[in-house]
Amino acid sequence: METTSTPTHCPYCALQCGMNITPLPQGGVEVTERADFPVNRGALCGKGRTAPAVLASAVRLTSPLVRSGGRLVPASWEEALDLIAERLGTARERYGPDALGVFGGGGLTNEKAYTLGKFARVVLGTSQIDYNGRFCMSSAAAAGTKAFGLDRGLPFPLEDVPKTGCVILVGSNLAETMPPSLRFFSELRENGGTLIVVDPRRTRTAEQADLHLAPRPGTDLALALGLLHLVVAEGRTDEAYIQERTSGWEEARAAAMAHWPEYVERITGVSVPQLREAVRLFCEPESAMVLTARGPEQQAKGTDTVGAWINLCLATGRAGRPLSGYGCLTGQGNGQGGREHGQKADQLPGYRKLDDPAARRHVAEVWGVHPDSLPGPGRSAYELLDALGTDVRTLLLMGSNPVVSAPRAAHVEERLRSLDFLAVADVVLSETAELADVVLPVTQWAEETGTTTSLEGRVLLRRQAIAPPVGVRSDLEVLHGLAARLGVEKGFPTDPEEVFEELRLASAGGPADYSGITYRRLAEENGVFWPCPARPAGPGEGEAGSDSDSRTDTDSRTAPGADDGEDARLDALPEDPAGDAEAPEAEAAEAGPASPAALPDVHPGTPRLFLDRFATEDGRARFVPVTHRASAEEPDAEYPLLLTTGRVVSQYQSGAQTRRVAELNAAAPGPFVELHPRLAARLGAAEGDPLAVVSRRGRAVAPARITTAIRPDTVFMPFHWPGEGRANTLTNPALDPTSRMPEFKACAVRVEPVRP
Repeated sequence: METTSTPTHCPYCALQCGMNITPLPQGGVEVTERADFPVNRGALCGKGRTAPAVLASAVRLTSPLVRSGGRLVPASWEEALDLIAERLGTARERYGPDALGVFGGGGLTNEKAYTLGKFARVVLGTSQIDYNGRFCMSSAAAAGTKAFGLDRGLPFPLEDVPKTGCVILVGSNLAETMPPSLRFFSELRENGGTLIVVDPRRTRTAEQADLHLAPRPGTDLALALGLLHLVVAEGRTDEAYIQERTSGWEEARAAAMAHWPEYVERITGVSVPQLREAVRLFCEPESAMVLTARGPEQQAKGTDTVGAWINLCLATGRAGRPLSGYGCLTGQGNGQGGREHGQKADQLPGYRKLDDPAARRHVAEVWGVHPDSLPGPGRSAYELLDALGTDVRTLLLMGSNPVVSAPRAAHVEERLRSLDFLAVADVVLSETAELADVVLPVTQWAEETGTTTSLEGRVLLRRQAIAPPVGVRSDLEVLHGLAARLGVEKGFPTDPEEVFEELRLASAGGPADYSGITYRRLAEENGVFWPCPARPAGPGEGEAGSDSDSRTDTDSRTAPGADDGEDARLDALPEDPAGDAEAPEAEAAEAGPASPAALPDVHPGTPRLFLDRFATEDGRARFVPVTHRASAEEPDAEYPLLLTTGRVVSQYQSGAQTRRVAELNAAAPGPFVELHPRLAARLGAAEGDPLAVVSRRGRAVAPARITTAIRPDTVFMPFHWPGEGRANTLTNPALDPTSRMPEFKACAVRVEPVRP
């Protein structure tokens, strides 16, 4: 029997590597390389290669579970959905709509994230919705919006990286978190460019660098300001660029000049000669980039920290120019799309602001409701979790595992246990699902079709390759069933393409405009970069390098009134000029990739932002003056060390899925405490000895891993595991005042040997 391969994308990180899935005659599927996708060019990491293991029925949920007599027992779908609807309805009637919480995930497809946000606001009427992406990219998003008027993780494709002159990579260990991307940085060096890595640890990524700067955790802000001070002192600013394309320079310059090199050396531990060398490497080439990840972002001053790195780019003319700019390396598979379409506490689809009257009118018309019926902004992710069991009495959670991934995790677990009712929809029985009153088994990547948006801002089509096991339903079916039971019969379709068509209209005219994107285009073009309006590009628009369509204009497209009905709303978008939008995917695949030139009547998308202007009202980028301040929790006599956390190559996020893959567990079987030999000697600890790491929030125990790759004043723990080795038992929930990002990356701890 002939088998057919389906081109799709990896379920894990934001690279969204291309892969082919082929069903095997004996059951299961095989993943093979897909060389035509430009991001990974056929390369796959161990997680992507072993992703089919989680599809097996033996490791995943295949039946709804309902708590009875203290245990989770199998139940029918009707019983499970009826119970959830009854408990949500009762809580709303008794306590009001804001007693109902909704918590989403950065791994949900755009269609799911969109529908979840709509469900919370239209069906439940609650403002209490956020998602775990708040813990990942929110500080970079806030800083990028302040400076550029728009947040898209990377404003250019990864293929630009090898062509630039220098990259400063801040707080990213991409050799382990997204290994296929490392080739772009290797090619950068092969082409004569230089790589500077900023990380307290000498990671596998730092080993590839021309210059490794190892600052004390929590001091990235001072480091960036010190580099900008030297740029000014050495006369390396681009005065013409500053004058023509920016505003606010004098205030930002004055703030940076208070951070002279010797002062910064005392704060960060990075020597003055290293600071000067970094400035030379960054400023001498014609082009350069700064890329940040969770290191500088997961801090209580993360927005200011990212802002300082952006200021460095602006002062040297390294933004909005070819092969230059600031970018954020988004982490979760759909972390970018997940924050664009409404599952975030303060946002509506299209990256619109929930408190913007024009945005509310636009989306309300698409949804067929009155703008005043939409609730206002709610709590951010940690604040929502902290309110469980008190203000928020019930929670619907999809695609997240905060028992392992949230800061101050023991407290979050306690709050989850205190709820009147918890319902979880997930692929596996995660540590959070184990606490639920109802658990719903849902489809995963290979069993469903939907779109994701990669770290480049490239919207991609994941295709269904196999049928899900009997007893498993999609998240869209879950929300459809709950909406109907709660009295909303229409507006929650189960077909992902139908959802995407509505998403196109809801996003039209917004900062993240998807209205010109269709499933057919995604199949033919290997993805489309947003913004992509539903109209042809005018003169000078839409060319590679143009950002003419990235401006925010919530009134630029008016949706028809609710009376027009669903068909009229969808028909308001132009007919897909490439052909019948309902054409089978197989036909689209046979047609082969199409270039924008082959589709003359559609907008080609925007691979490169800001080359003409920034997405601000006056088209100028904004300097934001910032100054160094200490971490929320500094070491003292009782807690003399700093803890920082991160990932390892063979596990992903909370590990809920990867910990069920034998090959990955063999490579990374459990947590560890990484520490310097001098600290180990002081503790009398040998390799593999159990160590207790203690913070003001709790205690975690894991074996010692002794290495000179870490600073003597710092210890590191990966955060993928539950139980006594749970790193997030220790982490600090102190929040950034702008992004509401918790301070995962720096907290005060002590380390103690665990005696027999």
